[in-house]
Amino acid sequence: MQRFTSAKDAALTLRPDAPVYCFRPEVLTADAKAFMAAFPGETAYAVKTNGERMVLETLAKAGVATFDVASPGEFEAVRAVAPQAAMLYMHPVKAQSDINLALQTYGIRTLSLDHEDEVAKILRIVRALDLDPSTITLFIRLATKGHAAYELSKKFGAAPAHAVELLQRCERIGFKVGLCFHVGSQIEDPETYERALASADWVRARAGVTLAGLDVGGGFPAEYGHDPRRRKPEMPALPEIMERLRADIAAWGFEDVPLVAEPGRVVVARAFSLIVRVLLRKGRRLYINDGIWASLSDSWTGKITLPARFIPDPARKTRNGDPAQVTAFRVCGATCDSVDILSRPFWLPETVDTGDWIEIGHIGAYSLSLRTRFNGFYPDTFVEVETPFDAGDAPQGYASLETMAD
Repeated sequence: MQRFTSAKDAALTLRPDAPVYCFRPEVLTADAKAFMAAFPGETAYAVKTNGERMVLETLAKAGVATFDVASPGEFEAVRAVAPQAAMLYMHPVKAQSDINLALQTYGIRTLSLDHEDEVAKILRIVRALDLDPSTITLFIRLATKGHAAYELSKKFGAAPAHAVELLQRCERIGFKVGLCFHVGSQIEDPETYERALASADWVRARAGVTLAGLDVGGGFPAEYGHDPRRRKPEMPALPEIMERLRADIAAWGFEDVPLVAEPGRVVVARAFSLIVRVLLRKGRRLYINDGIWASLSDSWTGKITLPARFIPDPARKTRNGDPAQVTAFRVCGATCDSVDILSRPFWLPETVDTGDWIEIGHIGAYSLSLRTRFNGFYPDTFVEVETPFDAGDAPQGYASLETMAD
């Protein structure tokens, strides 16, 4: 993999027509270590966030020894780079063949569920393999409510009373039992964890079982951009969130229970940026070589505000407009699908034109995981970059909080 000082150096050297991911392994290592140092328990990186081999290798070298996995593909990806790592199979709804693969081939001994039929599936495989249930920990997924960019209890999670029944049933069979929850992706309210812990305490008190663990899930927010015309959202930084979380864990009496967290965005978001090229400027529209079916689904859904930095092509000698004047551009993706238009405009210098590049920062979470091969476009070019995105020149623009008329 080629290495450059900055994304600007990479763009001007390579002059790429295809999107280029800029990987910063030092940033990934630092963010992973910062999380592990702050969280009072086991850190299980959520592989779904970004399962690229380079990411998993870097995290393993940084000391991450546990991974949250959801599928056979993720089992294989982790085992390929970290043979001794522990894997937690935390998808609540699983194919029976995948449960068999997890238990028999990969030696996974921690799983989650939120329904009695899932207990039956797991028990059927455990008996067929003649495994001792006491060697297996089943985490009951508890439904929670909170404020997050992406709320994750609409699909999974048992109601508190149901969770009590599931805990008791699994404990009677002989499994070790724990509780888990996921407050959502990119939380917007630091009190969200406190409410989830209160619910977990209610369930524990009524179940009357000994918990083998408490998994607080993910949700820890990464820092993105914001509309410079509006007040920046007042979201506490990770150290403050962790301070509150530790206090809440103690207040609800979980400090002596083995703890697990499943961070994703907060670990990997800053480790990547993306260089895209302007294929065409048409008035106040920019057509770029990436889009919602590739790296920019987060921006399309309107949940995440991605910081952007203008990289002008020095080969263009004349430009129209004032380089100091920032204006809104509607951004259209590379595919021929007319839906492929970002829901938020990018604010960039009005001199941006065909052939220029834009570096989009903090794109390490989900952008790579969710990219598709739709229309034959599939960004898959990587370079290493030394300078963190935050340490470069100030971004000239952001994907705005407001939509824009044609």
